[in-house]
Amino acid sequence: MRAHQIMTRHVIAVETDTSILEAARLMMDHHISGLPVVDARGRLVGIISESDFLRRSEIGTQRRRARWLQFFVGSGRAAVDFVHERGRKVGEIMSDDPVTVTEETTLQDLVMLMEKKGIKRLPVTRNGQLVGIVTRADLLRTVASLAREIPDPTADDEHIRDRVMRALDAADWRPLGLQVAARNGVVHLHGVITDDRARQASIVAAENVAGVKEVHDHLRFVDTYSGFYLQSTEDEQAAAARAAKEAAS
Repeated sequence: MRAHQIMTRHVIAVETDTSILEAARLMMDHHISGLPVVDARGRLVGIISESDFLRRSEIGTQRRRARWLQFFVGSGRAAVDFVHERGRKVGEIMSDDPVTVTEETTLQDLVMLMEKKGIKRLPVTRNGQLVGIVTRADLLRTVASLAREIPDPTADDEHIRDRVMRALDAADWRPLGLQVAARNGVVHLHGVITDDRARQASIVAAENVAGVKEVHDHLRFVDTYSGFYLQSTEDEQAAAARAAKEAAS
């Protein structure tokens, strides 16, 4: 999938001479954490986000540096901080030179940029013009829509078992002596793991197979040095329940 398939097209944006009060109200009213900033021709020139409101004189959070540190920082940096902390217009406190993407940017690249830059939104531009925006919320909606169960006409137990086996066999952390049982879409995993992190990975791999409704964990952890083993939590609980039942009878 690409940016144009998930982006929000009707973008709420502000101009550089918009007051910071108006920008703050827009963000609160629309429950958004940032706004693209455009010029009179609709060209993207910056981003204003919640972080730009952190260091403000109104709430007494402006930077306070010791005199000796001011010497090293320089008067230029202090002047920039003053404008950012006391500026009244969006153009005075916005982050300029924003990270942007095109309509053809892949979802993988979108996520990589968000992680690398530590940002929550990516403006989408075409020839410098703002045409949309992709936010983490857009990615969340995409995951939710794709995760909806879609009926699979071939999702009988035999197909499910084969698919689970193939999914796990392809993994480096696959359980040893893997056995998979499936009945009415309910899958049971049996085998040996030598790293307990492989347990959750195996369960997730099975859950992602079409037609699987539920996964039961019977994987046994074995320490390769001592030979010490542990049953799955599910099997331990089942054994305890049986023992309690027998003791009560």
